[in-house]
Amino acid sequence: MNLYPTSARPKIRRLAAGRLISVTGGAAAYTALNYTVWSKTHSPGMQALSLLLTFGVAGLIGPFGGALGDRFDRRKVMIVAEAVSTLFFAAMAFAHEPIVLILLAFGSALADVPFFTASRAAIPNLVDSPDDISWANSLVTMGVHAGIAVGPLIGGVLVVAVGASWVFGLNALSFLLSLSLTLTVRGSYQEERSQEHDEHKGLASGIALLWRDRVMRRMTLAWFVFVLGMGMGMVADAALAEHFGVGAIGFAALIACWGSGSVIGSGLGRYLKPATEPVWLVVGSFGISLAAFGVGFAPVFVLVLGSLFAMGTADGLTMVAETGIMQRRTPDAVRSRTMAAFEAVVSLGLAAAYLMAGQVLRILGPQATYRLGGLSALAAALLLVPLLSLRRDGEPGGVEAGSGSADMHEAEPVGEVVTGSPRYTSAEALEAETVTESQRRSA
Repeated sequence: MNLYPTSARPKIRRLAAGRLISVTGGAAAYTALNYTVWSKTHSPGMQALSLLLTFGVAGLIGPFGGALGDRFDRRKVMIVAEAVSTLFFAAMAFAHEPIVLILLAFGSALADVPFFTASRAAIPNLVDSPDDISWANSLVTMGVHAGIAVGPLIGGVLVVAVGASWVFGLNALSFLLSLSLTLTVRGSYQEERSQEHDEHKGLASGIALLWRDRVMRRMTLAWFVFVLGMGMGMVADAALAEHFGVGAIGFAALIACWGSGSVIGSGLGRYLKPATEPVWLVVGSFGISLAAFGVGFAPVFVLVLGSLFAMGTADGLTMVAETGIMQRRTPDAVRSRTMAAFEAVVSLGLAAAYLMAGQVLRILGPQATYRLGGLSALAAALLLVPLLSLRRDGEPGGVEAGSGSADMHEAEPVGEVVTGSPRYTSAEALEAETVTESQRRSA
């Protein structure tokens, strides 16, 4: 059996290339933004505000952005979202005051929400078979994290050489290139409207499915706990570079090492299967925790970079696993809103982390802040441990939030949670039948 049919490859590769280009430009721009804000203000509060508005609050409007991806043609939603983001970054090229730059970046982050949720929701429809989902998620995630690896280095070099305004202008061009690639990707981005769509009306449908599905509810709780601590580590990055005396290039290297590792991790994700996704989700979560402690206790900067590389590798693998689990458990009619609801909860945790980060950073310093992040990552990993039973069960089941692993044996059919239809259970069973136990591969 050909696990990666040829007809699916060009579409997914163009989407991945588009994400590589736009994320590279975006990572360069956000590096320039955060370093500019820090260098002009030296205020942890302003740094936290920048992260809050670009990575935190924007995700809270996720249910609205997700509704666009379920209500309208996802391809058109992606095209419009990229066009709007381009305009905001073009405007940043002519702005200089930190607060103005932050507000324009906030606008671009808002525009990116419907693109992100629609593109993730479309993957199962663009591939030729369920066996391709991990491969497609891996390829797109590799594009995203390769951009995160390269973008900060470009941003760090350019902000010193030619100034932040040029970085913002070049990023606007990168979004135009990505938009042109999206325009070439044609195909079915979603299923035809049916009675199923009528059963999932309203902004709250995604939240309802997220809450009532045991596995996704546990994942959501775990990542909320995770970002409460690790979000403060993001605020500490500029101060961490300053603590070791490495300047803008060192600051960019922090992000680049994490991004480089995440490219490797997400690349390994192509070998995941439904039975192995929960395993590597848990293993990767523990890996992130250990790496965060590595940053927190490193005596020299090179060990900080090595720890962040390891953190990125673990994070890339968990992202592919997490995305595959959610895509398989979610009906197409409500998939975009479910993805958006998940991101909204994570963003709520990030917002809380950013609000606390300024004071925590002042009191503890950058390395101790990372150690705090390691504790939150460890707590999240422990919350995810019961998902290991999904592999033993042989198919995705339900997890009662707050319960022990024994609850994993109470299988809750996917799709029946909200729709009352066994359709998605059958889809999972069909997928399981195509891969025998001897064929299962672990990343």
